[in-house]
Amino acid sequence: MAKLTEDLAYEILSVVEEIPEGCVATYGQIARLIGREKNSRLVGKVLSNAEFYGRFPCHRVVSHNGRLVPGWTQQADLLAREGVFLKEDGHVDLRIYQWDC
Repeated sequence: MAKLTEDLAYEILSVVEEIPEGCVATYGQIARLIGREKNSRLVGKVLSNAEFYGRFPCHRVVSHNGRLVPGWTQQADLLAREGVFLKEDGHVDLRIYQWDC
């Protein structure tokens, strides 16, 4: 795994900040956008500590199959307020809501 620096954390969070309301991105998508396609877990680590860096729309980031963050019950509500609704299995339909960047 890549070494986490403050600069790298802000690089990840700056991409998260660009995700439009009503869309989601995956951890892997964000990793690719910063040129670190093998570091999706690092993206997740940064997002799990995002409150230490400021306010970012981390609720707009999901797994590669649209799964929400386990144990974060507010994520579905935050997404629904932006018009992102879940499929019956509780996942986001990436064909509809994935950010086209």
